[in-house]
Parts: sequence; structure tokens; C-alpha cells
Amino acid sequence: MNPDFSAPVPGVRRALVTGASAGIGAEFARQLAASGHALVLTARRADRLAALAEELKAAHGVQVDCIAADLADPHTPAALCDELARRGLAIDVLINNAGYGVPGSLLSQPWQVHADFIQVLMTAPVELAWRLLPGMRERGYGRIVNVASLAGHVPAPAGHTLYAASKAYLIKFSQALALENRARGVHVCALCPGFTYSEFHDVTGSRALVSQMPKWLWMQADRVVREGLAAVERGDAVYIPGRVNRTIKGLIKLLPDSVGLRMAAREGRKFRVADDASPST
Repeated sequence: MNPDFSAPVPGVRRALVTGASAGIGAEFARQLAASGHALVLTARRADRLAALAEELKAAHGVQVDCIAADLADPHTPAALCDELARRGLAIDVLINNAGYGVPGSLLSQPWQVHADFIQVLMTAPVELAWRLLPGMRERGYGRIVNVASLAGHVPAPAGHTLYAASKAYLIKFSQALALENRARGVHVCALCPGFTYSEFHDVTGSRALVSQMPKWLWMQADRVVREGLAAVERGDAVYIPGRVNRTIKGLIKLLPDSVGLRMAAREGRKFRVADDASPST
């Protein structure tokens, strides 16, 4: 059962979902719509947003606004919030989901690729929280889910160099933000899924690698989202969905760092694209 986000204050809640065009983001939109939320969906692909909006309005009769935007542009978070204000759309639930991976080693990509990645996965979530928190605190209600990863809890393998670092950043950010705002009725949660069925690995070019991983390591996006929504409602600052993922995190904590890094080096070859190509410019 989805958590009842309409309590304790009556009325329709509105959620902003970034990266809503596919995968975990689209599933957040579906489950929030099913629980009666109005939605604001944002991503780069306007056609996908429009199709999802029509699906949700037909299925659940909720208001759905779409704002196509690219969070790699440093001006986008401010412009997005300005557009929300212009439309009179107050945000009660923020789902910072937009993200992707950059394959290869650090030097295999031009700096702008990494700068865009940092903007989307680190800077934009913080800025959106900073801009939307005052309204949540004033109304005495808010929910923020920062989609992090199990990768933020375990030693980082070679390849996709900034990915685990960005997720560890979101975890620590969420912990501090949760403590700062709990007394004001705002819950913040870093949701840390492991391998999840979505388009993520198709975009990064690692689908062939991860398809060889055992099926018991994988979770469906609907379960990840369902558990994540329940976790933020409970007030969990950090949540890892799935018993297997929680077990992995617990075991890693027991290992010396040197052992963990050796394991990461060995296991990372199974799911990370790492190369030593020179950066293009």
C-alpha cells in the first residue's frame, strides 16, 4: 500500500519529479499519482513527459504539469522554480531522481562531460531543495527524496569515476538536511537502490555487462519506489531497499578498507565500463 501523503494536512499535495521520463522517475510519478498527488514532471524528453502525463491523468484524474528542462544547464533549477511560481504551483514533495552514469575512466571524457554530471547529480538536487524548502517549512509539511545508490555505501570500483562519489554526497546531504528540517514537518530521505531494472545501463553502454549479473541482485522499479515512499514517510534519513542490498552494505562495513577495495576492483569489472582512452575535446 502506498503511504498516505495527504495526512496530516487536508488537501491535494503536489510533487515535483525530476528525470520523470523513464525508469525510477516514471515509477515515482505513477505511484504518487495513484495516491492522489498532483504532479509536475520534468526531464529533457518532452514527448515522453507528455505521454506519461496523459497516462496518469486518464488513470487517476490528477493534475499533471510538464516542464521540459535540462538540469545540466546551471540556470535550470532557478528557471524551473520561477516557472512553478508563475503557474502558482506549490511543491510539497520533491523527488530528486534525475541522473545517469558516465562510462570510462576520469581521463577518458572531456571535462565538460564531468561538469554536466556534477551539475545534474549534485548541484541541481541541492539547489532545488534550497529553493523549495522555505515553502515546505512555512506550510509545516514537506517530503524530499534524493535518489542515491547502494554505490554510495560501498568501495568504488574503477570506471564511472564520479558516480559512487556523487551518491555518497547525496547520502550525507540528506542526513544533514533531515536533521535540520525534521522539527518543521519536512522529512528527507536518501533512497539507495542497488541494481534496478530501468534504462540506466542502456544509456551508459553497460547493458551487456550487467545482463550477466545474477537475477537475485536485481529489483523492480515499482518495489524500489514503494519502499522509498514508505521510508521518507516514516522519517528515515537513509534507506536501502531490498534485503540483499542491505546485507551487502552490512558486510562491507565489517571489512577492512583494503579488502573492500580489492573486492571492488575484482567485482567492478562485471558491471563498470573502465578504459584509459585519452579525453576528447
